Amino acid sequence: MNILRKWTALVLSALLIVAVYSPIAAYADAAEGDVIIILGENLTNDQKVKVLADLEAPSGATELTVTNEEEHKYLGSYLSKAQIGTRALSSAKIVIGKAGSGLSVTTNHINWVTSDMYLNAMITAGVKDAHVMITAPFDVSGTAALTGIIKAYETTTDTKIPEEQKQVANEEIVKTAKLSDSIGAEETTTLMTNIKEQLAEKQPQTREAMQSLVEDTANNLNIAIPETQLNGLVDLFMNMKDANINWDAVGEQLDQAKQQFTDFIESETGQGIIASIKNFFVGLIDAIKSWFSS
Repeated sequence: MNILRKWTALVLSALLIVAVYSPIAAYADAAEGDVIIILGENLTNDQKVKVLADLEAPSGATELTVTNEEEHKYLGSYLSKAQIGTRALSSAKIVIGKAGSGLSVTTNHINWVTSDMYLNAMITAGVKDAHVMITAPFDVSGTAALTGIIKAYETTTDTKIPEEQKQVANEEIVKTAKLSDSIGAEETTTLMTNIKEQLAEKQPQTREAMQSLVEDTANNLNIAIPETQLNGLVDLFMNMKDANINWDAVGEQLDQAKQQFTDFIESETGQGIIASIKNFFVGLIDAIKSWFSS
């Protein structure tokens, strides 16, 4: 892996460690610290209790539900009915952060979509300045969670996210998860982040220019996109273009993520974590040496 790929992966991973609270204009009634819980409609009572405990839901927090019909509405073009299923179970908590503070994501019981994939798709949808935690009563793919997150964000911030942006964000979740099965989650996150940086800078208008940008970015990262998935990836970014994504805002958020990483590394907490990781590996090496010397 080259330096650029390591840097990008480290930046996105650091966002999850820092858990700082990333589009649209100023909030209407939302205030820093506001919490909203989104629950799958088909949770049993016992499952709801477990999910609320996992989310550490505060007493009196606003609760919304997301339905299986809503999940099919936003995922039906990208997944089969069998893959989406018949029950809405994925749940989440959104904590509103101060303006300009950024976006972070943590997950529990999500076994296909990674935190970084959610973060990227939320930026596409227009979610920002919040910490989001996603969970389920047991391990699930996580593809349906974004539907509830967007619904909760709209309600909390009194913001209307355009339907085409919601659709393309859900498309991104599915296609990046599928791509990760082929090239790996870390490589997928790095590729998607770098393509978005290039889109923010160059904003190609034709399909030919978009495909060249995707292929050039992948080649520069030494990432091989399977031929069977290349067209679908180009389709995704063309749909983003047609959804009128604010690429200036996306670029600003990516720059903000890098600055958050730098600030974190230079902080006392960041230095402490780095020291702990270093000590762990030193201890591990010493232990391995002792096996061969005994």
